[in-house]
Amino acid sequence: MTAPTRVLLVDDHRLVRSGFSLILSVEDDLEVVGEASDGAEAVRLTRELRPDVVLMDVQMPVMDGIEATRLIVDDDLSKVVILTTFDRDDYVFAGLRAGASGFLLKNSDAEHLVEAVRAVADGHALLAPEVTRRVIEQMTSAPRADRTPADGLVHTAYAGRSFASNAAEAPGPRDPRLDDLTPRELEVLGLVGRGLSNAEVATRLFVGEATVKTHLSNVFAKLHLRDRVQAVVLAYEAGLILPGDPEGQSGG
Repeated sequence: MTAPTRVLLVDDHRLVRSGFSLILSVEDDLEVVGEASDGAEAVRLTRELRPDVVLMDVQMPVMDGIEATRLIVDDDLSKVVILTTFDRDDYVFAGLRAGASGFLLKNSDAEHLVEAVRAVADGHALLAPEVTRRVIEQMTSAPRADRTPADGLVHTAYAGRSFASNAAEAPGPRDPRLDDLTPRELEVLGLVGRGLSNAEVATRLFVGEATVKTHLSNVFAKLHLRDRVQAVVLAYEAGLILPGDPEGQSGG
């Protein structure tokens, strides 16, 4: 029997934590292993309990959820889903920079919460296509040469190292990180990087959705990407997405 997914709940409101705990605890494949009321406690408990997924509030005392997420992800302690009552771009972008695997509104229904935890535990990024497109718009809102790693989304962990955007070089030589990809995998990465869902990529390429998933899994493995979020960032860094033209042709 497969061990249940271990979940840590982080929110400064006890009633919110109790509600989430009640929803998750009735699922046989999910186990709530702890609760924290602020970011500092969340980091401590994550180190101690090693949950598979942390459901993280944003606005909390002592340490906010964005900083706690950064510390948890930097130490590779767990995957983090950020919970918020606000559909705010600043939270989305800050959370992505911190390494969150997804976002979930607190008013989501119980089924969505459960499926979100399962999806992230299985290695999928909980990032809707419309949110991906907003990320791309943020990244391509200024010429790449005008951006710096401090701008966040053009600077990401990759294969244990840190790669800044090759902004000043685009367009230019092919990014060597793409050398191991087949032409089809490169095409899939470019389309996913522009915010297309698997179904939309399948339609665009006239293939089945299962085939797209296989290509995407290969891309993740070859490029050592954690999830779809990192794929979007790398596609931008590697020049597959041209500044100001998220739906345009590949730059590679």
